[in-house]
Amino acid sequence: MQLQAGSSADVHRNSGTWAFIDIGFASNKASSGFAVDDDSPVLLTFGDLKTRLLAIACEPGDPLNVVIEAPLSVAFSAAGNPVGRTIEKRGSSARYWYLGLGCGVLVAATYLLRSLHDAPRARNIRLFEGLVSFKPKGVASSHTADVQALRAVAWRMPGARGSIVEPEALRVHATHSLQSAFVVAGLDFGVPPVVAVEA
Repeated sequence: MQLQAGSSADVHRNSGTWAFIDIGFASNKASSGFAVDDDSPVLLTFGDLKTRLLAIACEPGDPLNVVIEAPLSVAFSAAGNPVGRTIEKRGSSARYWYLGLGCGVLVAATYLLRSLHDAPRARNIRLFEGLVSFKPKGVASSHTADVQALRAVAWRMPGARGSIVEPEALRVHATHSLQSAFVVAGLDFGVPPVVAVEA
């Protein structure tokens, strides 16, 4: 069974089963938002999230589309230094994949996807990156609300604000190399499109 980046052509309601994840990596609290298809989002610990996602992946069925709110691709300059992607800067604000929270959720996604890769999957899995960032100052963060926002943009629901960003549009400069964020862990899933939510 394949586990690889999806394409923008797959980003619609009827392309398979959908799992939306706002990933967290806390030690003692439920810090991950999770929803499957039309189900109401729930808050889970990282361990519970992994268990539930693996259970779905191991059930025979149509393709499983997994949207993870974490960097699933990375960019480097021609000199080999980490650089930002187009989606990571808005105005004077930046949320680069190689700094702060970006690094934390990238580590969480690495552990989640390694488990998914090593599991005896019974269906094909397509990966999509989610981005819910650049919220107005003072707006409280909600993992369940972020999951709902990702679903609304992916399924192009009425009132949804955001877009699907093609992989090639992630490059800031033509000389930048773009690759799967997991190559360093021996996993190359390709570069998926990004479900980008506008705050």
